[in-house]
Amino acid sequence: MSFGSAIATGFRKYADFTGSASRSEFWWFNLFLVLASIGVGAIWDSLQLAWFVVGLLPYLAVGVRRLRDAGFAWGLIFIGLVPFLGTVVMIVLW
Repeated sequence: MSFGSAIATGFRKYADFTGSASRSEFWWFNLFLVLASIGVGAIWDSLQLAWFVVGLLPYLAVGVRRLRDAGFAWGLIFIGLVPFLGTVVMIVLW
């Protein structure tokens, strides 16, 4: 999946927690969210919070779909809430 199609799919399926997401879809979409967050934050800090709110649901949806595609239960998405350790575990699982 290309960078552009991953972004389009991520926002088109922003509330779709069923099905699966390929590895490339997940990582391209996350790269876009990070780069957009940096860009928005460089313009104005207050906009970064708004971007976080806009990107949260699509991020969770693509994360749950990726966990399902990798053969894990969707509830593991909550491990990512644990500081540092949760992030490391989720990177390994994804």
